[in-house]
Amino acid sequence: MKYKDNSWDFRNSDTKELTHCFHAYPAMMIPQIARRLLKKYGSSAKTLFDPYCGSGTSLVEANVKNINAIGTDLNPLARLIAKTKTTPIDIQTLDLYLKDFSDYSFNLLFNIQKSDSIVIPHFSNIDFWFNASAKKYLSLIKIYVDNIKQLKIRNFFLTAFSETVRESSLTKKGEFKLIRIPEQKREKFKPDSFGIMLSKLSRNKEGLLDFMKSKNNGSNSNIYDFNTVNFVPKDIIPDESVDIVLTSPPYGDSRTTVAYGQYSRLANQWMGIKDASNIDKSLMGGVRYTNNYFINSEHLQETLDKIDKEDSKRRAEVESFFIDYKNSIDNVSKTLRKKGIVCYVVGNRTVKNINIPMDIITQDFFNNNGFNHLETIIRNIPNKRMPSQNSPSNIPGKKSSTMKNEFIVVCEKN
Repeated sequence: MKYKDNSWDFRNSDTKELTHCFHAYPAMMIPQIARRLLKKYGSSAKTLFDPYCGSGTSLVEANVKNINAIGTDLNPLARLIAKTKTTPIDIQTLDLYLKDFSDYSFNLLFNIQKSDSIVIPHFSNIDFWFNASAKKYLSLIKIYVDNIKQLKIRNFFLTAFSETVRESSLTKKGEFKLIRIPEQKREKFKPDSFGIMLSKLSRNKEGLLDFMKSKNNGSNSNIYDFNTVNFVPKDIIPDESVDIVLTSPPYGDSRTTVAYGQYSRLANQWMGIKDASNIDKSLMGGVRYTNNYFINSEHLQETLDKIDKEDSKRRAEVESFFIDYKNSIDNVSKTLRKKGIVCYVVGNRTVKNINIPMDIITQDFFNNNGFNHLETIIRNIPNKRMPSQNSPSNIPGKKSSTMKNEFIVVCEKN
């Protein structure tokens, strides 16, 4: 059954409730979708798995419903955000650090000349993306955060620091890819990094309080970095141990679809993550396959043949993504118990003006693993943070409209 339901649009809903306010992230699943799917399909669930957890929307919503959650993601920034959003903190202790950081920043702002010898980190293109004052202020903030001994508190500060890095940089706001602002704007750009950081911390504290009040149970989330394309560790998730998988997977490789790694690069670099500029290559479709693979989906094969007539290179790129996607679904399928539910929120992208029916291909892949298709709900995308246009060819000025709908594919394991 496949149908359109405008009630899933959630046009006027607050998508920044609870800890969902902590950090922007590309193509985030809005909490209302996860919440409604859990109510409909996860009322008796004890364990949720999100194999591409991103910033942790499904994990937060699972914990609120007293469901233990497991997430994995290859992006260090995503894991940090997801971990922080699902971790309760003693508020009295947090308040002490917030007051101390406020005093620290106030004193530095009035004695900034004493910090001229501050060591600024070195990474590729730091001078291209940050002016001198931003580099100094961010370095001073990072020194404070690094000296926080309690991991929960340090992660809370690091999450706010990540957004502060982004807003203190010379990047175009509202873009996921790294695009530098024009020269005339760069000359006038003087970010108040301390003020930004304090604002993020205050906002996030309120979200944390709301989350802890709503959660009020013993559930927890565990976040990992294993790649489901390759395997799912049985010591972490034994076969047939998961009740529900609720996720929004990538819709294509990061280079031409949603630039997860590029969006995260500056924050990851400031946090000292190695190979921060190569994250996109490690994600689905990041490496091109050269061998011939058999993928049991007529719908995918028909689509690949159409793309091949237009551009054989693009066909190879799309095929490489779906090889990874199929392998991931094969591994994820093993984790579901009998009668377990999978909910995949996907989008049907366009390549060379050819629509890729990812919802049907997803259904095919799960059918091949012994699942029955229950329903596919079509919703409009009024709230999902995605650009209205993108540049899939990476040719300057050549843009295409991005997807207007999402498809919620629900299947049950036989």
